[in-house]
Amino acid sequence: MQLSDTVDVTQIKGTQVKTYHGSCHCGVVRFEADIDLSQGTIRCNCSICSKVRFWPAIVKPASFRLLSGETELTKYQFLTKTDQHLFCKHCGVRSFGIGRSPRWGEFYAVNLSCLDDVTLDELVNAPITYLDGKNDNWETPPEEVRHL
Repeated sequence: MQLSDTVDVTQIKGTQVKTYHGSCHCGVVRFEADIDLSQGTIRCNCSICSKVRFWPAIVKPASFRLLSGETELTKYQFLTKTDQHLFCKHCGVRSFGIGRSPRWGEFYAVNLSCLDDVTLDELVNAPITYLDGKNDNWETPPEEVRHL
């Protein structure tokens, strides 16, 4: 095995950060992100997350790198227009979004379904925090989450 064949995994204060590579369906939008899936993922019942069944991991901007396709992204915003809901204008896949919140500050929400090198085991073992965005109650999970 050569150094270039190894997986980039970094141990930082009890966390395990791994560099994942991802893309939209047609491959025009490509990115990499440093994510510690053991730190959790989110599922939200707000109107946009529930309609697109968005399942992201939240990372700081420094942990996300867009490799290609910036000009091929379309931005959708609504209500406060704080968050940028981005999708590929060719295939329609929403690989990531950009936002700002009191909980996370500036962040990128990386769609786990778009990670090309994540394993099934990593996905099923990633903890999920459920958010009640539908009722603008971000600190308490919604009563029902099975549909998310």
